[in-house]
Amino acid sequence: MKVIFLDLDKTLLGDDYSPEPAGEAVREFKKGGFKIVFNSSKTRREQEYYRKALGIEEPFIVENGSAIFIPKGYFPFEFAYSMEDDQYKIIELGERYEVIKAALDEISDEFGLKYYGNSTLNEIMEFTGLPKRLAELARERDYSETVFKWEKGGFEEVLRRRFEVSRGSRFWSVHGKTDKGKAAKMLLNLYSKLGEVESYAVGDGLNDFPMFDVVDFAFIVGELKHPKARNIRSVEEIMLWNRG
Repeated sequence: MKVIFLDLDKTLLGDDYSPEPAGEAVREFKKGGFKIVFNSSKTRREQEYYRKALGIEEPFIVENGSAIFIPKGYFPFEFAYSMEDDQYKIIELGERYEVIKAALDEISDEFGLKYYGNSTLNEIMEFTGLPKRLAELARERDYSETVFKWEKGGFEEVLRRRFEVSRGSRFWSVHGKTDKGKAAKMLLNLYSKLGEVESYAVGDGLNDFPMFDVVDFAFIVGELKHPKARNIRSVEEIMLWNRG
């Protein structure tokens, strides 16, 4: 069984955030027998949008490893989880959004911070480049905040006293004491109950490094360096590499 963890922004998705250009790569992964697991800083609502658009039904990991959403009935065995709703069994690893936002609110004036919780919809669209509908989905946060803008540094160290602060391709993410690797490893342990697993991960930012550490084959889109990862220009190269 092959499982691939995919980052979204700047990895599977281009600058316009449209799912359509990613369709060909997703189809190739499916033909190659891959289980496609989104592992992104994006929220549940954002990832559900892309899952529906691309026809993906596997579990997914949200907000930099803060929670794993597993469709009900996906695994044919019992496992521990934190909560459930109509669609998913949810393994929570991070901190609640309200706690993180409160901490940011306490220091936002001192450091000149702008993040989802103190920005207007138009500001979010300007900072991120997201179209209105996706910006609205991104505001529906459960476990993390994203710092778009700051007037002076040092806020990262203040926040690290209580939270993880990780750097993506453009912004800082503030979340609980978890990461993409911890969540990926937990999900791989569940997959391993079904049989032997060959694991892959693709990302482009420093926040992707923890998931590179827990898979068999890792790939970085762009110029960052990781001792375990191969540099590629796009996710399409992975299928060529895999066939070779």
